[in-house]
Amino acid sequence: MKLTLWTYEGPPHVGAMRVATGMRGLHYVLHAPQGDTYADLLFTMIERRDHRPPVTYTTFQARDLGGDTATLFKTACADAVARFNPEALIVGASCTAELIQDDPAGLAGSMDLGIPVIPLDLPSYQRKEGFGTDETFLQIVRHLAKPCARSEKITANLIGPTALGFRHRDDITEVTRLLADMGIGVNVVAPMTARPSDIARLPAAHFNVLMYPEHAESAARWLEREYKQPFTKTVPIGVGATRDFLAEVGTLTGLPVKSDTSRLRLPWWTRSVDSTYLTGKRVFIFGDGTHVAAAARIARDEMGFDVAGIGCFNREMARPIRTLAKDYGIEALITDDYLEVEAAISALQPEMILGTQMERHIGKRLGIPCAVISAPVHVQDFPARYSPQMGWEGANVIFDTWIHPLVMGLEEHLLHMFRDDFEFHDEAGASHHGAAHKPREQGAEAAPAAADAAGSMPAPDAPLSEVANDHTDPQTADILWLSDAEKELKKIPFFVRGKARRNTEKFAFEKGLTRISVDTLYEAKAHYAR
Repeated sequence: MKLTLWTYEGPPHVGAMRVATGMRGLHYVLHAPQGDTYADLLFTMIERRDHRPPVTYTTFQARDLGGDTATLFKTACADAVARFNPEALIVGASCTAELIQDDPAGLAGSMDLGIPVIPLDLPSYQRKEGFGTDETFLQIVRHLAKPCARSEKITANLIGPTALGFRHRDDITEVTRLLADMGIGVNVVAPMTARPSDIARLPAAHFNVLMYPEHAESAARWLEREYKQPFTKTVPIGVGATRDFLAEVGTLTGLPVKSDTSRLRLPWWTRSVDSTYLTGKRVFIFGDGTHVAAAARIARDEMGFDVAGIGCFNREMARPIRTLAKDYGIEALITDDYLEVEAAISALQPEMILGTQMERHIGKRLGIPCAVISAPVHVQDFPARYSPQMGWEGANVIFDTWIHPLVMGLEEHLLHMFRDDFEFHDEAGASHHGAAHKPREQGAEAAPAAADAAGSMPAPDAPLSEVANDHTDPQTADILWLSDAEKELKKIPFFVRGKARRNTEKFAFEKGLTRISVDTLYEAKAHYAR
């Protein structure tokens, strides 16, 4: 563990909370100090749920450490059962409570609570949130699943969606529609929306749809081993992956593949001339392993992007992401340190970032557009509207989400590029509103020298720029940009501006220059164009 400003994953007990909050009729008793109750805000404020998580904290304080904290835990268990009347109870300790070694599992097991009690062993100092969701769901399934006959109609379980998941609510609806097109029903969705009594009938389904391997692969493998239930290996995010998923379902069930693709609106655009605008755009992809792998395939095979960098923060997915990166001819970045991610993005200077809320902030700082594809996310990525990532409608949503930052970013660049023009300056008024042209007032900031002198370059002895240079190469740290060169650099489209800056600084360093003027900028352009 370490102190950090941002984190991709919380401790494993937050993963257990995600499972408990997604389910109904399940309660989580967490042995934790008062400060660990912060996790409630993740669900009520960020996910905007209308009820708090089903978690009871023992909330011991420093003065309690000299007494009997075990009694506090047992009292909390008894009170939770009496107040909430759950069908089952899961018990565990937070990272802080783990240090006092009160053994919540043993304490709860010694009590006659009248309901199933499921102990969680979540090593807070070795594992993180993703492990917490996977291990918690596995233990719930192991304790509650019961042998039962297969359903007469072919059905599937949808396993993996949890609270705080990236579009999990809407992905459930979309995958249910995909299966319904093939005449397949849904037996149980879990953890999200399931009750402990629903977990008991998981074995009735003919197969499992593993929606998110990070959260349910251990449970899927256990069900396969104990109840002979196969599970799908393809996550249906993107057009190609959705077709592969349906083919896999057809193989598992023996049913012909049927699907209503009339909702899919991506192919027409890929056949249009406008789609060539995206061809070859360099993207950096980072997030959880499942969404990164899906995004890489969409970026290269369906959007025509060039995948310049790829990585994930959950080490449980490190091996498949490293293997995938080799197929793309790049090296994967496996880290949970956002500063390492920022350094990689800064060095690569991609035209676009596909990542989490962390990468969105990094993109803002570096001036690179970003589309969010993975948790952790903030409130704006828990929309009230229907916005899945999976299936045909998910492909439409992804198309909109990825295209808009690039297209609107270009529009913003053009507006910024002409903001000092004598005809299009900020005070001129909106021409499409029919407003009369307002000339620039005397004494207002003058247009660039390039416009004043009918296209000539600003004087080479222009003052130094007041904007701090963001050098990524220590060799060029002493090189300064003149203000006229900074203005000219901003006229270069945002998606190649970083590369132009680096090339110009490299050119200046090789020529022994310490200041970059407009002449230097264009000399560097001519040099690298040869």
